[in-house]
Amino acid sequence: MKNTLKWTGNMKFESTVGANTVSMDANPPIGSGSAQTPKELVAAGLGGCTAMDVVALLKKHKQPFESLDVDIEIEMSKGGYPAVFTKALLTFKATGAVDPKLLLEAVHLSQTKYCGVSAMLVR
Repeated sequence: MKNTLKWTGNMKFESTVGANTVSMDANPPIGSGSAQTPKELVAAGLGGCTAMDVVALLKKHKQPFESLDVDIEIEMSKGGYPAVFTKALLTFKATGAVDPKLLLEAVHLSQTKYCGVSAMLVR
């Protein structure tokens, strides 16, 4: 994977992989808060990685879900630098006629076997 990072002014950067670009910025007063911060993007990557696994597993088991939302709450270390993630709580909300046991199993498999972002953050 090749990722190109381009400074676009102040504390704003664009990350490009292939044809896809994501903006990032620092929060005020350092930046303008015009985009997610790098740490927020890591949290979004965690949620996106596991959500994609869960959707794939639900489809594999022919579960008729209508929507899937993931809330991600991150706790950060305090009192020193660098501030790092110390805890992540992901809450999954599925609508439709989904078997709760299959949903729970899909989340478990994502977190323990499939999601590479989770594996990187656990280390």
